[in-house]
Amino acid sequence: MREVVIYVPTLEAEQNIDIDVKINGKKRTMHYRVEIVDWEDYGGESEDKVDVIKRVIKEHDRDWELIQIGIPTEDNIPIMFRKRGESAYGRL
Repeated sequence: MREVVIYVPTLEAEQNIDIDVKINGKKRTMHYRVEIVDWEDYGGESEDKVDVIKRVIKEHDRDWELIQIGIPTEDNIPIMFRKRGESAYGRL
């Protein structure tokens, strides 16, 4: 198993999350970023929501990789990224 799922409390519009873990006695810090994408910021109803998600991912900082797309609401969708080069075992 390479991933562990944990509950993250409700977040604000943009939030960085650092998680310290011990794996086989070695401490690692995992870096995550959660962005709450507001539909209105991307043209509201005039742009298809799938296209908005694709655009956000495509334009996102390349130092971060897509990890998860959350459940959309009427107003927004959470998207989670992880710092590239890191895994459940820390920096590769």
